[in-house]
Amino acid sequence: MLSELVMALRSSLSILHKRDIQTAAETLGQFVQGATIREREPIRLGDDCAAIADGDSYLLLAAEGIWPQLVAQDPWFAGWCAVMVNVSDVAAMGGVPTAVVDALWSPTMEESKPLWAGMKAAAQTYGVPIVGGHTNCHSPYAGLAVSILGRAERLITSFDAQPGDALVVVLNMEGAYYKDYPFWNAATEAEPSVLRSHLSLLPQLARSGLVNAGKDISMGGLAGTLLMLCEASSCGAVLTLDSMPRPADVPWAKWLTSFPSFGFLLSVSAEQLAAVQMIFQPQGLVCEAIGEVVKGSEVFLKIKDEQRLLWNLSCRLTGFGG
Repeated sequence: MLSELVMALRSSLSILHKRDIQTAAETLGQFVQGATIREREPIRLGDDCAAIADGDSYLLLAAEGIWPQLVAQDPWFAGWCAVMVNVSDVAAMGGVPTAVVDALWSPTMEESKPLWAGMKAAAQTYGVPIVGGHTNCHSPYAGLAVSILGRAERLITSFDAQPGDALVVVLNMEGAYYKDYPFWNAATEAEPSVLRSHLSLLPQLARSGLVNAGKDISMGGLAGTLLMLCEASSCGAVLTLDSMPRPADVPWAKWLTSFPSFGFLLSVSAEQLAAVQMIFQPQGLVCEAIGEVVKGSEVFLKIKDEQRLLWNLSCRLTGFGG
């Protein structure tokens, strides 16, 4: 069973498409050219957001292009996701979102309306205004990208996972799959106040200093996010599936490559695990240790006494890290 799962994950397009990011790494390198942050430390590339020092805090800047198939088949949900995924990127870095801008292409004004409706609904739900962008209703195709600005007092980055850390997953499992898509939807029917309260825990976590590193669980799911976190931090990991929360009757290959509405992967020293759990669990969120960060470049899956290599990061995935 584990060998079959590893084979399925290695061939998953949602993971393999992360290799497209190598074009950015090859072009831009590992650091922002000609720019430094405090104490002349170079600004690293490859995190969930760009973190730009601004006084005693950081401006956070990120952007997401939405899967064209989703835009074409379910434009309202595509609009919703465009805002939601950007909000998640800011939260993953310990930030609070300020505003979003969009770039929208549509064949007609009428066909743009469900994209607008989805974006507006998510912006109102998360309390993040849409303040500008680009609109084209004479396009031969429908497309959508959204950028976000946020601010963080203290950062959670992808670069500082340490061997010996516990891998910790944080999830809202009060949801269900959205149609036939690999999206675990715990957001569109939830109370906005609950969603905002959940997101506010990430800046609280950042200020606490209880975590060494973290990422939001993005397209590519937990498996892809784990590979990107390990690559960024130049380490390996063992993911123990016996400890991984999973909805009943959902196959492992689907769950490990699904995008959750609220999902984060953290690297936490063992002595801080209980304190981290006390931040999330009282709000009904899952917060469980699911493995360990290890030295080297190899990422393993484990069930009971069986362990299999998922990926050796000497074969780069995104190209950022090291």
